[in-house]
Amino acid sequence: MALYVQKFGGTSVGSVERIKAVAEKVKGFRDQGHQVVVVVSAMSGETNRLTDMAQALNEDPAPREMDMLLSTGEQVTISLLAMALQQIGVPATSHTGAQVGIHTDSAYTKARIQRIETDDLKADLEAGQVVVVAGFQGVDEDGNITTLGRGGSDTTGVALAAALGADECQIYTDVDGVYTTDPRVCSKAQRLESITVEEMLELASLGSKVLQIRAVEFAGKYNVPLRVLSSFEDGPGTLIVAEADKDEDAMEEPLISGIAFTKNEAKLTLLNTPDVPGVASRILGPIADANIEVDMIVQNVAPAGDYTDFTFTVAKGDYKATKKLLEETVIPDLGGGELRGDDNIAKVSLVGVGMRSHAGVASKMFRVLADENVNIRMVSTSEIKISVVIDEKHMELAVNALHKAFGLDKADIESE
Repeated sequence: MALYVQKFGGTSVGSVERIKAVAEKVKGFRDQGHQVVVVVSAMSGETNRLTDMAQALNEDPAPREMDMLLSTGEQVTISLLAMALQQIGVPATSHTGAQVGIHTDSAYTKARIQRIETDDLKADLEAGQVVVVAGFQGVDEDGNITTLGRGGSDTTGVALAAALGADECQIYTDVDGVYTTDPRVCSKAQRLESITVEEMLELASLGSKVLQIRAVEFAGKYNVPLRVLSSFEDGPGTLIVAEADKDEDAMEEPLISGIAFTKNEAKLTLLNTPDVPGVASRILGPIADANIEVDMIVQNVAPAGDYTDFTFTVAKGDYKATKKLLEETVIPDLGGGELRGDDNIAKVSLVGVGMRSHAGVASKMFRVLADENVNIRMVSTSEIKISVVIDEKHMELAVNALHKAFGLDKADIESE
């Protein structure tokens, strides 16, 4: 007998018929003698619907009230799924985040889990119940409902699996695993049998939407086996494991495991800034104080005593606020400078633990892009990642060219 924590996303529970299908899937595991905890999201579209209603009444609703409102989406789903399970003879009980004992800090709309009380959960499981838990939410020390941010149901699932010592956390979604890149952009993308936590963290941080990054962090920190599966078809999915746990029979790691991309980037450049110690802090300090995250940073080398150019990227949603902050606060503080911005860019990234032991990945990437006449605006690297910023209009061309060049196309794999 194993203990599984299964998380089903909004598309998986998007209708009464799909909730019935989830109930049958859960029943199949229970009939095999396994214990099951199910974490569910709100039905697809429900969070957007609730958000639209809130903004129709108040353009800037209080975060506490937004959490109170948005948490109701999951409450609908847990009760419906518990009813569906009971209808087919499976004892089930539903719990909100507060009822199950998920305690968070008080950072409304983006709370972080601090601890989980598992006594009641374990008692229900020992009594033969399937426990259905509302994802995405918890409660702070003052009893206020909090939410974990978009995609927080993944985090709920992995956190519960860690707290319970589950054998596996299974994330059911509308795709059948983690792919080498988005199949909607590259038709020759292939599903990966397994991927390391480190690679998945990079892909998630770089724009891959299969899993929320905090969920992957939890899995890595607490060594929770994590599997991505399809709600709509059977298959092995993709297993996400610590690097040491990967298949020892594999002769050698693939050079590149995946290609991530995002259009959610904007680039800002301050021209003619003083090339003196502390200037980077004077530029980025006010931006950090405004809770705006900076991604890539490039500072050009300037002759001694001269001025330099300082370029960085932020999320596209923060572009206008960052630009205003630079114009009204940073540039006056620096005593001048020219600001240029571009929100029509994309970031494309190669990810793979194989980079650790292979040279020449960056030069090959640059050569492939040059052959396609794609100009590179910025570059950043880490031990297992290379990212470039390019014009948004060239993103799909770049992804497909790199996918083929690094041997990730289906046809290339099948012919090997």
